[in-house]
Amino acid sequence: MRVLHTESSTGWGGQENRTLQEAIQMRLRGADMLFACRRGAQLSQRARDHGFTVEEFPMRNSFDPVSIVGLGGAFRRHRIDLVNTHSGRDTLLAGIAARLMLRRPRIVRTRHLILPITSKATYSLLPDHVVCVSRAVRDYLADVGVPTAMLTSVPTGVDTTRFDPAGVDAALREELHIPAEAPLIGTVAILRMKKGYQDLIAAIPQVLAGAPTAHFVFAGDGPQRQNIERALTEAQLGERVHLLGLRRDIPQVLKSFDIFVLPTHQEALGTSYIEAQAMGVPVIGTRVGGVPDTMIEGETGLLVPPHDPPALAEAIVTLATDPAKRRAMGEAGRRRVLSEYTVQKMAERMQAVYERVLAEKS
Repeated sequence: MRVLHTESSTGWGGQENRTLQEAIQMRLRGADMLFACRRGAQLSQRARDHGFTVEEFPMRNSFDPVSIVGLGGAFRRHRIDLVNTHSGRDTLLAGIAARLMLRRPRIVRTRHLILPITSKATYSLLPDHVVCVSRAVRDYLADVGVPTAMLTSVPTGVDTTRFDPAGVDAALREELHIPAEAPLIGTVAILRMKKGYQDLIAAIPQVLAGAPTAHFVFAGDGPQRQNIERALTEAQLGERVHLLGLRRDIPQVLKSFDIFVLPTHQEALGTSYIEAQAMGVPVIGTRVGGVPDTMIEGETGLLVPPHDPPALAEAIVTLATDPAKRRAMGEAGRRRVLSEYTVQKMAERMQAVYERVLAEKS
């Protein structure tokens, strides 16, 4: 099986990381994996660093003739069986290139977002199948008219050798001078409005009323950092909320948390919840998008409505004041991730999709 991933995004985030991890695992399963990226994409270099063949194209717009011809040539030159596209632009370019061939590779599109789609054709006409990162994404595409037979949900997996509580030290308390007995509630996410930081800040006074020794950690950076700093200053919470900025040691950070919380307003899946559970940490999320898929409510985590600081505070206090419950939830979360959300399980499910699409071709 020779599979080529296309990506017109030049940045690096959860979408690109999933694509690379998926390719690594599929290679271990015997598939030949290649990449076609937009020039200058971070995925290009990272894929090369892992030993993958990468070709770059300008992908100037969704109908760039140079890229269409170039992609068609790459499909023939590498004898590609299947193309897995990931963004709107590369789906159009790769889809057109394939449709112009007499013996074309099959097209699978992965939908990583839960935002409204802008082109139904890139889901219903150009691909042979669409992989969705959660049931919520699958249900949304079905609602807007993409045939359900074309849709399969394959949730993102995490590397449980990296996210392994037995393999890292929890040094954050010592770094921040937080007492051992103080509940440490943390989040890891880009500092954007849709992540719900304003709701978490609004909930903190109520949390401190029920769990007076609690401390909070925000790991990540982004466009809302100054607004968050200002809000914390105005609420006089600076001594209880620690802004870590961008961190590379996320497993170590998560290992230090007693509770992971992210009151997001919009999420296709929510890989950070899965990573936290992989580290044995109970999670609190919101009933939006694919977040409910990431946990078993009441067993591995708690769910609250979005935009609801009182409900969020109540959930945090529930876990902050019950160490036994936290421990049981954390252990259950780790077991579930090992069963359902590993990168190996993700690759197994993707291989099944690829084989089914190729079997339909023959």
